[in-house]
Amino acid sequence: MDAQTSTCTVRACATADAHMTNLHDRSARTEIVRRLAQLCGGEVVAAEGTPRPGQFLVPDDTMLAGAAALLGIRREEQLYGGVVPERFVATKVISHGLPFADARAPAGWAHGLAADLGDAVLRGFSVFTQADAQAAGRLLLEHGPIRLKDVEATSGRGQTVVRDIAQLDAAVLALDTHELATSGLVIEENLEDVRTYSVGLVRLFGRSVAYWGTQALTVSNFGEEVYGGSQLHCVRGGWDELLAMDLDPELAEVIDKARRYDAAVFAAYPAMFASRRNYDVAAGRDLHGRPRLGVLEQSWRAGGASGAEIAAFEAFAADPSLGQVDAATVEIYGEVDAAPPGAAIYFSGMDPVVGPLTKYAAVQ
Repeated sequence: MDAQTSTCTVRACATADAHMTNLHDRSARTEIVRRLAQLCGGEVVAAEGTPRPGQFLVPDDTMLAGAAALLGIRREEQLYGGVVPERFVATKVISHGLPFADARAPAGWAHGLAADLGDAVLRGFSVFTQADAQAAGRLLLEHGPIRLKDVEATSGRGQTVVRDIAQLDAAVLALDTHELATSGLVIEENLEDVRTYSVGLVRLFGRSVAYWGTQALTVSNFGEEVYGGSQLHCVRGGWDELLAMDLDPELAEVIDKARRYDAAVFAAYPAMFASRRNYDVAAGRDLHGRPRLGVLEQSWRAGGASGAEIAAFEAFAADPSLGQVDAATVEIYGEVDAAPPGAAIYFSGMDPVVGPLTKYAAVQ
C-alpha cells in the first residue's frame, strides 16, 4: 500500500482473544488507528461489522491464521501486528523447548526450534503437564533459583520465583491442569540485577524502523509496580542498520540475540507473518554472579511501545534526511493532563479500572 495514497483506510479489528478490556487500552488503540491513517495519508473507518477487503487493520491481539484468512489478511502489509498459525505461537511458551523428547506438546509444536534458538534465550523449559513441570523444575534448580511464568501474562505479572523443591511442588500443584495443558508454562532460570531491553523491527506502508530501548517501571494507583513506558533509540531501516549504530558490547549482544530469535521463530513457523516485531531481552546475573542475557518473549501486536514506534515513523516521514531519532512512551498514574506540550496523547482521564492515568508519546 502506497504511504501517500488516499485509498488507504485504517480500522481497528477485534479478535476472539482480545485483552483490551480497560478504557485506557481502547483509547490508546483508537489513537494508534488515527495516527496510522495520517501516516499512510488515508482515513479512519469505523470498526463496525466485518472488515472489508483492502482495509488496513489494527487488531487488539495477535491474529490466528484461520481468522485472518477469512478477512483476506495474507501478508504483513495488511495490518499493524502479526498472524500466527496457532494461539500458543503468540505467547512466551515458544521461547523454550520441552524438557524431554516424549514430553507433552500441542499440535503444531516446532520441536526443532529450541536447538535453533540456542543461547539467544535463557536456560529454561516449556511444559504442559504437572509431571513435566516438576521434572523440568528439578533439573533447573540444580543451577539456582527458577521462575515459573504464566505464558499469557504481560508486564512481569503472573510470575513466581522458586528456590527449592518444596516451593516448586507447591507451586506446580496449585496450577490449573486444564489451563496448563492448553496454554503451557515457562520455567526459566531466575536472574538478579535485571535490565530489560526492548528490541524491535516495524514495517509500515513501505517504510521500516528498527530500535533498541529500555523499559521504565512506575507505581500504579494501587501501589503496585507496573509498566511505566519505553525509551526507544530508533533508526531508519532494519536489523543491519540497527547493528551499525554505536553500541556497547552488551547492547550489540542484546540486538543480535533478538535478531537471531526473530529469524529462528519465523523459520520454524513459516506460515506466520508480522509487520510489528518486538522482543523483550533480559540482562542480569545468575546465582553465582555470572552474566546472563537472553530473549524473554515476543510481541506481534500493538503494545506499550507502539506510540513511540509511530512517533519515530512520523519524525522520519517529516524529515527524509533524518537517520536516527529517540522516541518515548510514558504512563503516569495518579495524574490527568500530565503530558508535556506537543506530545501525542493516548489517554488522559479517569479509567474505571486503574484510576487517573495519562499515557503519551513524544520524540525526544
